[in-house]
Amino acid sequence: MSIAETVAIGKFELPCPFVVTSVKALPCALAGMRVSGQGCRHIDHSRVATLDQSVSLKRREFLLLLPAVVVAACAKQQRLAAIPAGSHVLAFGDSVTFGTGAAPGEDWPTLLAGMTGWNIRNAGLPGDTAEAGRVRLVSLLDEPVPALVIITIGGNDFLRRRPANEVKEDIRQMIRSSRSAGAQVVLIGVPELSLLAVVAGKPADSSVYAQLARDEGVLLIPDVFSNVLGQPDLCADRIHPNAQGYRQMANGILAGLRASGLAPG
Repeated sequence: MSIAETVAIGKFELPCPFVVTSVKALPCALAGMRVSGQGCRHIDHSRVATLDQSVSLKRREFLLLLPAVVVAACAKQQRLAAIPAGSHVLAFGDSVTFGTGAAPGEDWPTLLAGMTGWNIRNAGLPGDTAEAGRVRLVSLLDEPVPALVIITIGGNDFLRRRPANEVKEDIRQMIRSSRSAGAQVVLIGVPELSLLAVVAGKPADSSVYAQLARDEGVLLIPDVFSNVLGQPDLCADRIHPNAQGYRQMANGILAGLRASGLAPG
């Protein structure tokens, strides 16, 4: 990892480029350790972030800030072309994109459309999987061609115990199909839910999304869904947000889009 500069966020100084894909991984990065699939791996502490040990943040407040912090930390290196109001955007996913658990119009794509001025098509399909979605997506990339595709899928695959690598390759195909059509792509991290994680109330994004973001060079907005599922008052059930939860998702996604330059600040 090339450390060109540090970005100060409150009492924290974070190295750029800086990628953190979950709350669980964040202490590693703040301690000056690179996060890999095998956990934390030491790098040169003389060149990385320092942490003021006296700082204490309330967990809920920190979780609300995390998606914007993660993306903003390297915004200078990752500024993307802004998408103007009125542009066609495709929100592609499953029931969490559709808005299951809330009333019509309370889904995060509709809320995000109101915040950005984009014409967002909600292509969420309850029960959809990455395996089926990679085929379904192709027919949605024609007329009109979206300027941006926001992909939030994989949760049903994980619930059905599909191997993570197969899920990753299906989503990779979605990314490449979207780009071939001329669209920019944003990934939203999805937790790899387990019974233990659900009961403990500590879901975390699957690592496949960070891997795809690195491999394919696309923007990842992590933890917005996982953070909601970790707060029962924001959930309609164990796997779906309620209206308040979808609003928090929309706010978190907007923060990430603005930090990257895709959405106007």
